[in-house]
Amino acid sequence: MLAAVVAACAACCAGPLLAVLAAIGVTSAVAAFVLPGLAVVTVAAGGGIWWLRRRARAGCTTPAGTVDLALPRLRPVEHGRDGAIPTGSAMRPSQ
Repeated sequence: MLAAVVAACAACCAGPLLAVLAAIGVTSAVAAFVLPGLAVVTVAAGGGIWWLRRRARAGCTTPAGTVDLALPRLRPVEHGRDGAIPTGSAMRPSQ
């Protein structure tokens, strides 16, 4: 009688047990390829962030010492006869 019970259990439960074992195997196989891929993506993203921060930091440096700035002109530069800015009596309104 015990043999009949064992045979019935094996016939009934073998499918679900094999399905669980297959799911575990498939999950392990997928994880074996996905996790190293995630590691590569993580290293590449970290390298990209490091490169961008280094590049931004290099662009924001100031020159050492003082910088001499020219004073602004309050009057326009006087041009000659062929210049665009007239000077003298040509600027006065006609009467």
